[in-house]
Amino acid sequence: MEKNTNEKFSGKNVAVVSPVAKIELLAYTGHPFDIAMATARTCYSSDLVYVKDITPGQRDRIGKSIYEAGHHTPFQHPTFVFGLQNISRHVVWSFFHAHPFYNSEQQSQRYVVMDDAAVYVPPLEGEALKIYEGAVVKSWEAYNKISQLLIGDNYGLMEKIGKLKGQSEKQIMTDSEKKAIENARYVLPLGAHTTMYHTISGIVLKRYVRMAATSDCPTEAKLIVDMMVEEVRNIDPDFIERIGDEAFLENDLVEQKLYTELVGRGLTQEKMYEANEQFRESFDAELGDRWSKLVMFDPRAEHIVADSVREVMGVGASVIGDDEAIDWVVNPAKNTYMNDALNSWNMSPLMRTLNHAQYTFKKRMTHTGDSQEQRHRMTPGSKPLLRLTHTLKPDYMTPPVFEKNEEALKVYTDVMNEMWSAKNKLIEMGVPSEFACYILPNAVMLRYTQSGSLLYFMHKWRLRSCFLAQLEIYNCSVDELMQVKEVHPLLGKYLGPPCFTRYQGGVGHVSSDRMKSIMGDSANTHKSLDLATTEGPCPEGPRWCGINVWMNFPKTKRPF
Repeated sequence: MEKNTNEKFSGKNVAVVSPVAKIELLAYTGHPFDIAMATARTCYSSDLVYVKDITPGQRDRIGKSIYEAGHHTPFQHPTFVFGLQNISRHVVWSFFHAHPFYNSEQQSQRYVVMDDAAVYVPPLEGEALKIYEGAVVKSWEAYNKISQLLIGDNYGLMEKIGKLKGQSEKQIMTDSEKKAIENARYVLPLGAHTTMYHTISGIVLKRYVRMAATSDCPTEAKLIVDMMVEEVRNIDPDFIERIGDEAFLENDLVEQKLYTELVGRGLTQEKMYEANEQFRESFDAELGDRWSKLVMFDPRAEHIVADSVREVMGVGASVIGDDEAIDWVVNPAKNTYMNDALNSWNMSPLMRTLNHAQYTFKKRMTHTGDSQEQRHRMTPGSKPLLRLTHTLKPDYMTPPVFEKNEEALKVYTDVMNEMWSAKNKLIEMGVPSEFACYILPNAVMLRYTQSGSLLYFMHKWRLRSCFLAQLEIYNCSVDELMQVKEVHPLLGKYLGPPCFTRYQGGVGHVSSDRMKSIMGDSANTHKSLDLATTEGPCPEGPRWCGINVWMNFPKTKRPF
């Protein structure tokens, strides 16, 4: 094992590379502009209007007119699939994934070794460029060192789980290395490059043009969006030129106007640091030991959901009471949709009643943790602008695994201090915070408020309370669902990972009839059922975590 560790991560010479962004239009709806015009005409036609029916006169009259009037649904029909390469993870987090209207599949730093120090390098020169690149090199050296140091720590645990799962020595080693790079990725800078597929509609592309400067990374975002626009122009100039739009100027951005107002009131960089420190202390004091704290909910939510169930079925409380009404929606033994991996809940008239239960949480996560959290787009959060909220003192999270390895912890702590020092030096030299913040690590902490309905939180909690989920988002999800169970026990009774939900619904080694006979006696259920140590009701199959979580959730302790 030691030989493999040294070969994989030690002895690497780190050099900064910054390949230019590569934007490709890989697939798209044919005739994008004419499709939009055909859909618009169909609204006022007795028959379906086809692309071949669109005339030059209609292209001139309809497109610009409806676009400027705000009738934008026709422009959602054209769809564009982009391949984005050599773009920063920071611009993905702050712009391309900061809204709900996209679909992405992104390269994972949890599972892919970051061999090269490939990063976005801002337009810096001289000493500023030297400081920036020096910090990048140090972060990658720390990444390689920590990846090497933590394989052994992870191997001890993964070997035990691997034997339960029947894995080979090679598979156990692979899992140990994956856990090591998952821990080590916290030291990588926000400017680290990533690759992804990114699919959007035509109207979202137009919004990108308008809003690119609103993100933490306006320079990089505008560059990428311009390249996306050119890719579409090449296949259909009409879609760009006939309904063209200009970006908001800096002076028109509400965020910039507010910042200018605050500066006019005497808010210097020094005072901004002080304000950020006070905010952080106050926020953390409110959260206490929690990752996420429930700060707002309707005490009447269970009754409102029950009333909504009765509305769907057209009956009153004399026919079906609150407890029974809610149970039909949340109990996986009754609601077969709960056991389906395909999240089609929002198409169920009964399950849509869960939209009436709304929850608001205050939470803190690292940048890399929130990059996963924000993929749950129907539970939006008020994410901070790092270029305004960056702190003078290091403010980061240390994964628990470092507590067991003093050498790895020292490497981790040292590089955190070095990266903050580099960021601070760049700010002192007059480098815009937009560029300086790229050097902050993945471990930088974010504090924000998140709201959503139970229907959409349930989807997040089902996926992220699984032991395979990233530890941070797992901790937040379990923290949240347990608080909901406390304030709304009827709605929260079956909240948990998919194996737990499916187990309660009779999926796995227990027949549906047998499950029905033992429902309501969960304390004895786990003693009376003789389940083999297999993946049981876990939908992950051979990828399962190796632990019978469903037998005693939420008391089962996550070991990694």
